[in-house]
Amino acid sequence: MNQERIYKVLLGPHVSEKSAMSAEAGNQVVFRVLPSATKLEIKNAVEKLFKVDVVDVRTVNMKGKVKRNRFGLSKKPSWKKAYVSLVQGQDIDFAVAE
Repeated sequence: MNQERIYKVLLGPHVSEKSAMSAEAGNQVVFRVLPSATKLEIKNAVEKLFKVDVVDVRTVNMKGKVKRNRFGLSKKPSWKKAYVSLVQGQDIDFAVAE
């Protein structure tokens, strides 16, 4: 895998109630990823960037919602998220230490 691609695959963490519950229950972390990213690319990117061992990667294509505004209907863009399961005892901390 290309070194540049590693830094482009992960767009950022996805923080929600559901992702927080999966982090507590199943030792998982949720990321927003490129729509063209494969499971193997996501696994390699997480292992190299965060220095953790990945057990499993599950991906979900999220359809863009249709919203109503003063001009009529508009559609939000579709995106992809990845549930990354880590080895027991490992964790990724997104809080910035100052």
